[in-house]
Amino acid sequence: MQIRDIIRELEKKAPLSLQESYDNAGLLTGNADWECTGVLCTLDATEAVILEARERGCNLVVAHHPIIFGGLKKLNGKNYVERTVITSIKNDIAMYAIHTNLDNVLDGVNDRIADRLGLTNRRILSPKAGQLMKLYTFVPHAQANQVREALFAAGAGHIGEYSETSFNSEGTGTFKGSENTNPFAGQPGKRHEEKEVKIEVILPAYLQPSVVKALWEAHPYEEVAYDLVSLSNDNQLVGSGLLGELPEALDETGFLHMLKTSFELKMVKHTPLLGKKIKKVAVCGGSGSFLSGKALAAGADVYVTSDIKYHEFFDANDRILLADIGHWESEQFTTDLLVEILQAKFPTFAVLKSGVKTNPVHYFLG
Repeated sequence: MQIRDIIRELEKKAPLSLQESYDNAGLLTGNADWECTGVLCTLDATEAVILEARERGCNLVVAHHPIIFGGLKKLNGKNYVERTVITSIKNDIAMYAIHTNLDNVLDGVNDRIADRLGLTNRRILSPKAGQLMKLYTFVPHAQANQVREALFAAGAGHIGEYSETSFNSEGTGTFKGSENTNPFAGQPGKRHEEKEVKIEVILPAYLQPSVVKALWEAHPYEEVAYDLVSLSNDNQLVGSGLLGELPEALDETGFLHMLKTSFELKMVKHTPLLGKKIKKVAVCGGSGSFLSGKALAAGADVYVTSDIKYHEFFDANDRILLADIGHWESEQFTTDLLVEILQAKFPTFAVLKSGVKTNPVHYFLG
């Protein structure tokens, strides 16, 4: 098995096109053509994790956070980033990051937070626009079903919880092939009329190549007529944060106790208690203060995230409970998610969870 086989499965789950513009997900060091000896999954790719991978016989480290964000102008080991990269290269250990692209899928990082809280009725808190396309194509009646099936199998036709969605209308197509053609219907040099079905399907933009390939393979015509249109609609399955509901409402103190227990926290930073019941919960792993307004607009009773700045706590304005549980703490279960994604596809291959706790924040409790 090559490293590219591992990468292919990770990017089926979270395509690189879904990462934020500032991010640096993907293969950071190493070569996708290398034979993979084992995978070590972690939240952060630090020097200690690279050395652990070497000791455990793994030449690929899959991390949530990219160790390289900006450009590296020198590699002399003066900081932890340079030391990690040097150690990775010296030991022929590849590093792959799956960051905001895994944050931005419905069953990604935030889904793990929701699991710990037992949330139901989950949906993306801030869906992304510009992630959808519509495909129009024209097919003879007899072959319309085979083309639809091929498009559905390639991933087209999903709208929220519905699959195999399409719109079909009937009409008459005309074409005249040159003497160099071998038309499916009609004769070269003569205009032909064919009763056709116009098929319309929605697809995620990142699936365009595979959906178009499936169209060409299933369509009977020599030249396939189709249109691809970019949509500004929100993709309800892609975006930041997650919104869900508790099975039963809790008072604020009860919820904070559950939060502390579920995430094994030393403490929870939060805004003043409002004396309200907690039912609707918004969450975002990592630095999520940018979604506080979205959580409020969605009617959430509490917003659980991390890295909220002092003045941002004021933004709650006694309208919502903000709970900051810490960056590492909010994403700590992402490592288990990475292991499960890969073990589901490669059950007999060495996919390991790092034993290094990479949290750089410590608490002195006296």
